[in-house]
Amino acid sequence: MLGGTGPAGRGIAARLAAAGHDVVVGSRDRERSRSVVDELREQWGDRVAGLEPGTNHDAADADLVVLATVWDAAVPTARAHAEQLAGKTVIAMGNGLEKHGRHFHPVVPEQGSLAAAVQAAAPDAHVVAALQHVPAAALGDLAHPLASDVLVAGDDPEARTAVLELIDGIDGLRAIDAGPLANALGIEAFAAALLTANLNHKGEGTLRLEGLGPRRTPAP
Repeated sequence: MLGGTGPAGRGIAARLAAAGHDVVVGSRDRERSRSVVDELREQWGDRVAGLEPGTNHDAADADLVVLATVWDAAVPTARAHAEQLAGKTVIAMGNGLEKHGRHFHPVVPEQGSLAAAVQAAAPDAHVVAALQHVPAAALGDLAHPLASDVLVAGDDPEARTAVLELIDGIDGLRAIDAGPLANALGIEAFAAALLTANLNHKGEGTLRLEGLGPRRTPAP
């Protein structure tokens, strides 16, 4: 978990640990990571026994890496660890957003999406966009079940399949194959509309898709 001490990182780290995975909660400051892991263990006990504190360097050594920094740190962080990330599946879960009054606007980088910008910063990694529409607060609250679909987009079929299966293993989440990384543009941009709707309707709405059949094997 690169940058795993913020709200989104803490949330997905707790959910993955509760699903039985070993998770390194990375941070630039090892003591900050240790403090967050201690807090999560105190709150959730044995449910998050798989959490371990570490630096971002430690986290980047994992077989599958989640980039959980704030959105404007995602590209610099990926670039700083590009050599370690080579050949690995990397989940980019950020959304480029700016708040204007009570509205969110998408920030679209030159590459077309934040996930694509991460791919450009770590060109030998297999970047997969996922988890853009699940609220951090909901992820972090293990006392309440999730109920959300998660769009998953990436160019490498094996990496995309790995992320689809990982997300399906989290109670209450359904992974949806959204095709190549080019589609991350629409996935990320929709987050601005979703967050604005949540503000205007005082809710924590998420994404649910109806009418889908069984998932096919991702095509190469």
